[in-house]
Amino acid sequence: MDRQATIGFILIGLILMVWLYWSTPQTPPPGTKTGKDSLLVLDSIAKQGSKPKDAAKTAVEKGDTTTKTAAVSAKNPFTPDSLSEKRFTVENDLVIMEFSTKGGTLRKIYLKDYNNWFHDTIPASAPKTQRFVQLLDTARGSGLTLEFVDQPGRKVSTSDIIFNTTADKPSYTLKGKDSLVVEFMTTPDSNGAAIAFKYVIHGDKYELGLSVKMSNLNDVIARNQYQIAWRKGLNHVEQYIKDEANYSNASVMFGDEHVIFNSESGKEEQTGQVNWISVKNKYFTTALIPANPQLTEGYELSATNYQANADAVWKVYDASVRYKYTGEKEVVNNFMFYVGPADYKILKDYGGNLSEIVDFGSFFGIRFLVRPIAEFFLLPLFIFLYSFIPNYGIVIIIFSLIIKVILHPLTKNTYASMKKMQLLQPKIKELKEKFKDDPQKQQKETMALYSTYGINPAGGCLPMILQMPVFIALFGTFQTAIQLRGEGFIWWITDLSRPDVLFALPFTIPLFGVHEVSGLALLMGVTTFLQQKMTTTDPSQKALVYIMPVFLTILFMTFPSGLNLYYFMFNLFSIAQQYYVNNYGKQVELVPVPADKRKKGFMSRLTEAAEKSSQMQQHNKKRK
Repeated sequence: MDRQATIGFILIGLILMVWLYWSTPQTPPPGTKTGKDSLLVLDSIAKQGSKPKDAAKTAVEKGDTTTKTAAVSAKNPFTPDSLSEKRFTVENDLVIMEFSTKGGTLRKIYLKDYNNWFHDTIPASAPKTQRFVQLLDTARGSGLTLEFVDQPGRKVSTSDIIFNTTADKPSYTLKGKDSLVVEFMTTPDSNGAAIAFKYVIHGDKYELGLSVKMSNLNDVIARNQYQIAWRKGLNHVEQYIKDEANYSNASVMFGDEHVIFNSESGKEEQTGQVNWISVKNKYFTTALIPANPQLTEGYELSATNYQANADAVWKVYDASVRYKYTGEKEVVNNFMFYVGPADYKILKDYGGNLSEIVDFGSFFGIRFLVRPIAEFFLLPLFIFLYSFIPNYGIVIIIFSLIIKVILHPLTKNTYASMKKMQLLQPKIKELKEKFKDDPQKQQKETMALYSTYGINPAGGCLPMILQMPVFIALFGTFQTAIQLRGEGFIWWITDLSRPDVLFALPFTIPLFGVHEVSGLALLMGVTTFLQQKMTTTDPSQKALVYIMPVFLTILFMTFPSGLNLYYFMFNLFSIAQQYYVNNYGKQVELVPVPADKRKKGFMSRLTEAAEKSSQMQQHNKKRK
């Protein structure tokens, strides 16, 4: 959950507490990791890279052709001076991959099912790849690398090595069940020392099979350790970089624990079994899954950052999995290597808890309350509705109606409790007037009045608190559901994953950072105001009728239009429900509860405790 949303939920909680304070009599006071430094982390990670570019220029680069590269430093023990960089592409049903012999790994990957946010501004004559999301940051050189320290103490990274390759064509095309094996290998030195990468690419899958082979490195690797790392993060590919950065992180499945690292800088590391590592932005992810996790020795997650634009800092994440080297003549590590959408269903099908990469948020830091709601109910229901209603805008409207029906029992109790409190207000005013000079007596009699009519003064607030995990799960689901990305609805709502901007403001609203006006946020604010007017009759709460809608409207200006559409429709259904209750529902009456069936509520017990404490203090004073 980003900073604005966190501030929003905290303020909503404060408003609820103020509302509860105003709605109930007050009880008067009685009487009056930091792990050890990584061996293999390159010191230059944060120092390299080019100047920041704007979102459009960074997300799409001009097409490249095979380029000759000057030989790397003479210090590199694996690259002969005669080798130059070569690039080739592999296209399957889902992606277009560009491989490079420099590093022996992916240089670019275009996702064919996902367009850039500005794709409709690209000329028809432009290469098709310019319309697709390209995930790798070529300016900083993001990608996989093998790292270790050699005997002279140099830090060796395969990202600096130029490999030979078995690829003999500039491009390959795979379809359906086709597959292709591509190998990269260094030229063996006089002792036979060599490194090789083998990729198995499928025609209809995002993942690649990866095999990392090290031969005769016992006289090369020092300190008995090496690591496979994803370096230099991912490209930022969304219009709103700040929002995208808020949902970016590096993470690891460390045994049975999912560890998420989302700081702007620093690092975290542990020793133990690693089941997978991941680096993601808001909607897309990489994941490296060892075939034999029991051989792993630990992990490191780290971050640097740079100023992407005047308002946003982009976080660059690294993730590595460590191995122990014991001098074997030949070492082979196999992996599944995934680069693609952070789609819950796709990741779930791979097993191994990869679906944990999709983060649905938390309720005051408690994830186990929110995730099951989103994972096993909200998202499946959302996807099920789309299976026979091929418009996500309509799906959201029906979805909001279903959630409203499900929450009806709780909201019904809220309305009934609020109605009883309204009917009781004249009697409470009489008590305040009668005992205006004796606050403690006033409190006691008010609690007795609640008990007489079986009213819990917090009864209207409690159902709202119980609904909070559901609403937070909904917030997380709509914020991270890649299904909404690029999906339009009607009129000005062209992308349900982005704000539906009507116009830009000539200034920025402090604290919230809002400088654009969202149409659905305005509609949501209006319906919130109408709902408050229908449910609030206590004069002491009149200010909230105006404060809450204005506050929520500003807060929701930066939220995805799909989320605002949901809350707008939910408010409309709530207004309809309240209208029905007020005009056609069963009338609420104040009926005294028989004395033998009355229960003492928390406030009543608290008042009695305060009264006893006061009596005890007075008794002690008399003894003195």
